[in-house]
Parts: sequence; structure tokens; C-alpha cells
Amino acid sequence: MHTRRIGDVHVSAIGLGAMPMSIEGRPDETRSLATIHAALDAGITLIDTADAYHLHADDVGHNETLIAKALASHDGGRDVLVATKGGHLRPGDGSWTQDGSPEHLKAACEASLRRLGVEAVGLYQFHRPDPKVPYAESVGALRDLLDEGKIRMAGISNADPDQIRQAHEILGGRLVSVQNQFSPAFRSSEPELRLCDELGIAFLPWSPLGGISRAGELGSAHAPFDRIAQSRGVSPQRVCLAWMLAKSPVVVPIPGASRPETIRDSAAATELVLTADEVAELDAA
Repeated sequence: MHTRRIGDVHVSAIGLGAMPMSIEGRPDETRSLATIHAALDAGITLIDTADAYHLHADDVGHNETLIAKALASHDGGRDVLVATKGGHLRPGDGSWTQDGSPEHLKAACEASLRRLGVEAVGLYQFHRPDPKVPYAESVGALRDLLDEGKIRMAGISNADPDQIRQAHEILGGRLVSVQNQFSPAFRSSEPELRLCDELGIAFLPWSPLGGISRAGELGSAHAPFDRIAQSRGVSPQRVCLAWMLAKSPVVVPIPGASRPETIRDSAAATELVLTADEVAELDAA
């Protein structure tokens, strides 16, 4: 498994997005644990989660608890960077709301520490800007958590370039990652990716396989992914992740998975090296 850097930590170039194992359509726990163990066996050392990855109001942190159980029952669990998030909430009616107040973020971090069973969260990310709270106040809570040793590294998610620069300044240059949506079907985060490349900050695409399921459809805008996949004898998903890795050394995709075979296929993308012509074709797709 090839590695990339988040802050001062080297992690697998492909991470595991654990959200599908806790929200709508989630599998039973046995399959989820098998999926996380398959990721570890494939060399994955980055798992992304959030306290909001749950279904009902009474199971907040379901995904964090699941990950803690999986890591404790596998020899490779000691070497994993768990990246969790706070600031998003699920009241239990299927909706998503925000609370970016410093008070909430600090309390949420404490709860995540307990569920993960650690003294400090490896990477704590502000999940989504809250329009009711000044962004500087939310990021200031991350700064305080860093200073208090409650978190080892700080990141932000769903941020625009101005927010990235602001967070970088507020954290005194200690912003290590930005997690934004980026996929074949959703490319509007290109400016954020370029800024992260310029600043040397890890860029973690969430939902990186969005749109790739339509790659084989006649007339699909994403057909080049399918064509290259067929010529290489691999899945379009693997081509998609290899394309992202080729865009910049700061990119660390975190594809979601809820089946062992899915995360094994994603992990293999680190071995697929695309040509410059293939990357250019996919950029234009």
C-alpha cells in the first residue's frame, strides 16, 4: 500500500469512508466488522467517520463505536488514523442540521473521545459550516482542542477557499486537511483541491465514486472511465480513484464501503498508474 501524508502522519493513499455502515441501508454489524477488517488487511490505515453517522436520535456516534470495536478486534488496529468530525447533527427524522458553536464542538469531541476509547482524537474535523455561527468561532474551538491536547490534528470539511485560508490562519498553520465532495459527477471543488496542493494540506474527497456507476451507459459523460477500465482489466471505480491520486500528491480519497469486496477493490487503486493521456482524458470527461 502506497502512503501519503496528513500532517505529520503517513497514511494509506486510499482511506475508508465508514458512513455507509451506519446510515440508511446500513448492513448488519457482522458484515460491517468484516468490511473494516478487510480494509485493514488490504493495508488501509485511514478511516473516516463522524458522530453524525447514525440513524436514530438515540444512537449518536454509532459509526465511531463500530470502528472502535473493529479496531480493538484486529491486530492492525493500532496503526490506524481515525478521522472523525463534529458539528453536524441528525435529529432522527432523516434530516441533517448544524451546530458549529464552540460549546457543542467541544462537547462533541469529548463524546467522540469516549466512544473511540482514546485520549486524543487523531484527526478532528469541523463537519460543515453553520450559518448561525461565525466560522472563526467554530474553527477557534478546534484551535482550543489542539492546544488542550484533546486532538492531535485539525481539519475542516465542506469548506470554500476563503474558509480554508481563514482556518489555516486561525489554527496558526496547523490545518492539516480539507474534506470536500469531489467525484466524476461533482468537480466544483477543483479550486479547493488546487489551494490544498499549494498549501501542502491533504485533500480528502468524500463520495469520490459519485457518478461512476453510470460510466458504462451509452452516451454517459463518464464513459471514458469505463473504456479505460475495460482496457486495463479493472473496475471503473478503481480507475476513478487512480485518477484522483494522479491529480496531486495531497489527494487521499476516502471511498465509502459496506462490503469487504468493495473496499478491497478500492485499495487496489494505489497500484494502478494511469498515463498522462489517460489522466487528461478523464479530466475532460
